[in-house]
Order: sequence, then structure tokens, then C-alpha cells
Amino acid sequence: MLVTNFKTYSESTGENALKLAKLHEEVASKEIIIAVQPADISRVSSLGIQVFAQHVDAIEQGRHTGYITPESVKAAGADGVMLNHSEHPMKAWDVENAIKLCKKIGLKTLVFVSDLSEASDLKSYEPDYLAYEIPELIGTGKPISKEKPDELKEFVKKIKDSKIIPLCGAGISTGEDARIAKELGTRGVVVASAIVKASDPKSVIEELVNNI
Repeated sequence: MLVTNFKTYSESTGENALKLAKLHEEVASKEIIIAVQPADISRVSSLGIQVFAQHVDAIEQGRHTGYITPESVKAAGADGVMLNHSEHPMKAWDVENAIKLCKKIGLKTLVFVSDLSEASDLKSYEPDYLAYEIPELIGTGKPISKEKPDELKEFVKKIKDSKIIPLCGAGISTGEDARIAKELGTRGVVVASAIVKASDPKSVIEELVNNI
């Protein structure tokens, strides 16, 4: 599967988010998830691909001005949420509470971990997906699948006795990067700038999808 994190680039915000989402829909021969900003969820939710919010807060509805509740992103059309990305880290107990709140209303959860210790800790909260991303490789073009293959194999080994789907990200930008990640045991990859900032995003999406 392919997960594309739209982040907050101008190329993936507002109407550009819709254009980029449609490119994913056109090549969705395999499972694809796009993770967008909360304001863009309703804009892309009618397409034939899964839409995740990039973050929610571990709070229930009520007097919490400025926070993002799981209920609000679901009402906007989200199928799931991302949690604990290295650019928006969370305390372990907030990850746990956010997962509980999301499960209660039927939202899938994709949790990021940055090392093997964190993978062991957050695995117990039973997210749907666990994505291994080493922060220093993000956006470098140096793929985790080539730079840290032994760590990636160990990550997959740590969660293989669970129902959690293992993913990886950080530096993934080519079909070869994705193919190696698959050979190491992951079920998919998380990609951002390699797609969002590409001169021809559709060709990158196609290459990645054809190798996972």
C-alpha cells in the first residue's frame, strides 16, 4: 500500500490538494491512503481512495478551542488519522488515548515511530498501522530501506505477532526503494515530498504503486 502525506506544501493545499488526490485516484490499483490537512478533508473525501487526517488531539468534544477532535475529522469525511509523526510528536499516553477515541468512532489509526524502542512501546496500543520513520532521513532522498535495512527488518519482527500492518517511510522516493522495503517485510511505504514536490507526481505514484 502507498500512503502519501500531503503535509502543508502549497502544492498539496486547497484546490491543489484536490488535483493531487485525483492523480492518486487515477492509479489506485492497490490500496492508497492520502493524509491531508483537516481543512482539505471534505474537499477530497468523495474520491475513491482513503483519506486520513494528518493529526488529531487526544481530547473528547467540549471546551477545547483550537484542538482537532476525532469526531470533527470523521464528520468531514476522514477514514482514519495519522498520529505521532516526527513533525508533530505526541506523548505516549496521548497516543494511547487518541487511538481509543478513534476506535470508538470507527476511525483507523496510523502511528509513526522513530526507533525500535518506541515501536515496542506503542505496539501495545494496537493501532491499525505502525510506520517506522527515522527523522533524520525524512526529505533527504536517502531511503530507510537502503540506509537502515537491519533496523527495518527488526521493526517488522517486533510487530509480526500482532494484527498491526507494518509500514515505513523517510527518504522513500523510487520504485526500487519501495520494492526493497517490501522485501524487508513491510506492507507499504509512506511518501511525501517525492510525490508532492515532483514535476510529474502521477509518474512517481505509478512507479511506487507498481513496486509495492
